[in-house]
Amino acid sequence: MPARLYIDAPLHANTVVTLPPGASRHVQVLRLQPGDEITLFNGQGGEWLASVTQMGRSEVQVQVGAHDPVDRELTQRVTLAIGMPANERMDALVEKATELGVAAIQPLLTERSVLRLSGERAERRLAHWQGVAVAACEQSGRTRVPALAPVRALAEWLHDLPAAGAEQRCLLSPRAVQALSHAAGALVFLSGPEGGLSDSEEALAIKAGFVALSLGPRVLRADTAPLAVLAHLALSSR
Repeated sequence: MPARLYIDAPLHANTVVTLPPGASRHVQVLRLQPGDEITLFNGQGGEWLASVTQMGRSEVQVQVGAHDPVDRELTQRVTLAIGMPANERMDALVEKATELGVAAIQPLLTERSVLRLSGERAERRLAHWQGVAVAACEQSGRTRVPALAPVRALAEWLHDLPAAGAEQRCLLSPRAVQALSHAAGALVFLSGPEGGLSDSEEALAIKAGFVALSLGPRVLRADTAPLAVLAHLALSSR
């Protein structure tokens, strides 16, 4: 199978393009040669088969072939609003959520958050997570890259949400009684960090139109619960 590379630029059949530095390095690491094939996608849907035409010391040029409108996305648009877990768990969560089809991720600061980010540090981590999402798309065959929103405080984010409309808002809570079931349309899932959301935070979420849902009798880790939801939705939509 040809290597898949994300290009943040317009792509058109029967054109020659110079790959950006990151993609060029990838091609060079793979030791591809003129005539070798790669697959390109730009996040706008579908993908293009391309062939290497020129290998330079720092630049790689490719001939773009026909567009394939393949669609490997979930049938529903799913947004995860996550109380960020600490250490490397957030990296893994972004990676696996991307593989499972998430459309957007909103990192949140909550009362019990261990990971505290703001300013330039938050911007650097956000750029890193976006790179993790791109790499996961390249690996998994997705043709659309999830959007990583800037880090926000949970209360501020809830306050700024528009009035509840067509999307369904779901709060993952170990205290909930109602079970998760298959739902149609756009979905937003709010999930807490290590230690979960506080009672007051859950109350704010419910006031903002979220419905508390249970994932069963076991307490799942902060980086497990959102992935369980995505896996459930992916299998239900097959």
